[in-house]
Amino acid sequence: MGYGNAPDEPEFGAGSDAPARVVPDAPAAGPVVRTHTSGPGDNALFEYLLRLGDDRLILGQRLAEWCGHGPILEEDIALANVSLDLFGHATLLLKLAAEVEGNGRDEDALAFLRDAVELRNVQLVELPRGDFGFTIARQFLFDAFGELYFAALARSTHEALAGIAAKAHKEIRYHLRHSTDWVLKLGDGTPESHARMQRAFDELWRFTGELFAMDDVDRAMVEQGIGVDASTLRGAWRDRVNAVLAEATLRVPDDGYMVGGGRLGRHTEFLGHLLAEMQSVVRAHPGAQW
Repeated sequence: MGYGNAPDEPEFGAGSDAPARVVPDAPAAGPVVRTHTSGPGDNALFEYLLRLGDDRLILGQRLAEWCGHGPILEEDIALANVSLDLFGHATLLLKLAAEVEGNGRDEDALAFLRDAVELRNVQLVELPRGDFGFTIARQFLFDAFGELYFAALARSTHEALAGIAAKAHKEIRYHLRHSTDWVLKLGDGTPESHARMQRAFDELWRFTGELFAMDDVDRAMVEQGIGVDASTLRGAWRDRVNAVLAEATLRVPDDGYMVGGGRLGRHTEFLGHLLAEMQSVVRAHPGAQW
């Protein structure tokens, strides 16, 4: 089951004990504030939409790295489809963010012409793909959260965002079924698959706390009825994760230090490697029409 990491990328997620390193020049300051004339809440809304879009943009890219490398043909296709769904969600969210910003950028500019410190994704999604078990464990943790989050976001007072969330939620429910099935198969499978899955969850656990962190941007969106209070979803998420891991004969990792900072542009070194590949064509041929 060991399918290795992406070429030319630092080792992570295949049993390495080395912690992820944070990009040293990432700013400790708060989010970048954009100017827009529609109202005082638009800066927070822009930042909020970036966070939602960037999570799915970066995880979609990680899953796309499995194209042609899946353990079986059916799974190769399934991971590609999940990746495309995430890119679709990211496109809609970043397009809406660009409209809110009002500075002439579109969703492609936001996806391909921002540097790592401008990205607002949680660090969980930027970690290298690792082996197949690591990819599945991460996907399950993210899907279990995303299904709860987008079900709530579909009730947003922001009509366009609610529509995006409702559409995306239907697809996220499939993603969760898919990742859950694989956690059960691999966790309660061979001794090798069980060990790899346990190691993956142990390595990933410290990155899950960021999913539930709240700051001024999130609180502003909740107060306006636009966003979701992620902290209120932790209990339901834990219940779901605990139940699946128990059925898969896996141990729930102990809570401890939780990594954070992705929402403020502080990322691991791995995001720079990912962006160098993902953005290479657009940056090499600026302004090209396809």
